[in-house]
Amino acid sequence: MMLRTRGTRAAAGLLVATGMLLAGCGSGASDDGSDSYTVYALLPQGTDQPYGTTYLPPMQEAATKAGIKLTITNSQYDADKQASECEVAVAARPDLIILWPAVADTVRPCLESAKAADIPVTVTNSDVIPADKSLIKAYSGPDTYGQGAASAEIMCELADGKPTGILMINGLTGNTTAINRRQGFLDTVQKNCPNVTVLAEQPGNWNKDTSQTVTSEMLTSVGAAKVQGIYAADDTMVAGAIDALKAQGIDPKPLLITSIGNTKLGNPLIKSGELDGTIFQSSSWDGQNAVVVAEKVLKGESVDENLFMPSVKVTAANADSAEVAPEW
Repeated sequence: MMLRTRGTRAAAGLLVATGMLLAGCGSGASDDGSDSYTVYALLPQGTDQPYGTTYLPPMQEAATKAGIKLTITNSQYDADKQASECEVAVAARPDLIILWPAVADTVRPCLESAKAADIPVTVTNSDVIPADKSLIKAYSGPDTYGQGAASAEIMCELADGKPTGILMINGLTGNTTAINRRQGFLDTVQKNCPNVTVLAEQPGNWNKDTSQTVTSEMLTSVGAAKVQGIYAADDTMVAGAIDALKAQGIDPKPLLITSIGNTKLGNPLIKSGELDGTIFQSSSWDGQNAVVVAEKVLKGESVDENLFMPSVKVTAANADSAEVAPEW
């Protein structure tokens, strides 16, 4: 996940070329020699991001096995660029479009254009807003609300009924993953441990440096002595928050700190005792199942509205387990 940007629309030919360069195409034939499908995957990241780097190979492997000729684009979280890529995809009239929204509340025109062209759309990783759900066939990816709830459950257990003031660092404003994780956390705290109080919250924009800055500002505004914990919506941001604590001479270990991801950045923080708990997210599961769902739709098979990735809690007790080995 990255910072939302706005850019100018690129030329259609360049967009197609960029898509080919980013990820190439599948073989166009399944392993059993059956006819192929053509699919455009409109993504906001690729090998320019750690998550995309480990998301793409399982996606491409699954596409090859399914006989899906895959064209992949990377909008770099630029909503305008993704809109242009969608225009190119619809004009190419593929059998299906896989969409990972760059900015969820901007993709309705893309979805409407695909529907008008009778091109089914499945969504991966970050869901569309509720008002747009009727325009897609299915979603696969993290249960982002459930991830926030699971992180809150760890926080509640750690707080153990004691009054606990925390800072909250959210993702990018307007991003459905950020919205859902925040709401899942807040709803669960309110229900399970109202003794945990959010003293202040700010968006960290999925960025470590930004998160360090906003954490420092919140520590100053509410008073560091009042802060007993921190929740951040992903490991990148929690790492920035921990750096902010250290910069002010605050040892993070006595604080209650939870996050989401169990990434290669977050897992060592669990082992060091600076991060108390996080929620495992598998990029390989995400990439593979984007194609699994797409293939079912292409074949006219029954498909659930949502295929959610399991939200596995990671603490010091299981941080070394192969089942939750960091992938990105």
